Amino acid sequence: MVTVKNYVVRLRKDGTEFVALELIGGLEMIKSNTTEKFYATMRKCSVPSTFDEETAKLFVGSQLPGEIVKLECDPYEFVNKRTGELMMLNHTYAYQASENEVAVGNTRVTELEMA
Repeated sequence: MVTVKNYVVRLRKDGTEFVALELIGGLEMIKSNTTEKFYATMRKCSVPSTFDEETAKLFVGSQLPGEIVKLECDPYEFVNKRTGELMMLNHTYAYQASENEVAVGNTRVTELEMA
């Protein structure tokens, strides 16, 4: 299950606005590559919607079947805001309703989410 955490208004390339839903997955324990200690985190992504802001507000807190999956992509730079460490990442996150469905909402890592 995933949860609608929030919504954001974004701009298309043509300058028009659309509303995207921010989705979060469940709690995960990840082992740090540098310290080898575990930390709690969650996967997140955003998906475009056809909703206006007022309608999107109604769905905050709703749960959907499926999961947020990790997808490979071309490498990109990411700066850990807590440590200042520059990292090269080659993955994004997307929502997948079931194993047979195509994942949507391909989202690059923009911050580390600590639960």
